[in-house]
Amino acid sequence: MREPFLGSEAITEGTLTRGALRWNYTSLLPDVYIHKDARIDTWAKAQAAWLWTGRRGVIAGRTAAALAGVKPIDPRAPIEIIAPPRRTQPGIIVRNERIDGDEIDPDGVPPRTNAARTAFDIARRLPLKEAIVVLDQLAAIADITPAGVEPLQHRYQGARGTWEARDAIRMMDAGSRSPEESLLRLSLLQSCLPPPQTNIEISEELWDAAIAMGWPDARVGVEWGPHRRPVHLDVKFRHLLYERGWI
Repeated sequence: MREPFLGSEAITEGTLTRGALRWNYTSLLPDVYIHKDARIDTWAKAQAAWLWTGRRGVIAGRTAAALAGVKPIDPRAPIEIIAPPRRTQPGIIVRNERIDGDEIDPDGVPPRTNAARTAFDIARRLPLKEAIVVLDQLAAIADITPAGVEPLQHRYQGARGTWEARDAIRMMDAGSRSPEESLLRLSLLQSCLPPPQTNIEISEELWDAAIAMGWPDARVGVEWGPHRRPVHLDVKFRHLLYERGWI
């Protein structure tokens, strides 16, 4: 078995003997095992956590974002799961809190929060800089917008961190294509400048002819280095910008 499973179930069903379980499998959590040669990644640890809750938990927070494809999540970060209280286990954060059926991804295996609930939890629990990096990538992957998260802000208006989450949710933008661009955009927003537009298309004639962010009306663009394009194309791109009056 290359995926996590409940040892007691395997023994009851006759799939494994106690000896085989002891010699060939590793315990991830109480009664949750995986083959000694299996890869233990974020998904495996999340699946193990879900089994450990008696299949009643819902993966949430940074873990749900990682399972959705967000890359800046540290694979060593604790698994976050919404579930009834249980005895504390290393590497697991259990949150005993409300979650409604429309906040769960219907296709998630193991069950996990949908994009809107994941964004809401990220925004109210992480520091602003870290939250923006995750939220931008989640927005790009799941096509979620601030408007899509707003109903949860009203639903949980008395919950801890909801008030603090409003800025991060308001500022998330699917157009940032890297953590560095997300932090650059946040810096511009915190400088009291008008919100920049992201991923500004300039021309279809040149590959990747888009400015990371800027203000089209003022023809001012901002990018983070190193260059995203090969040097010869970057020279052409900058020449194109100067020709069209961009700074």
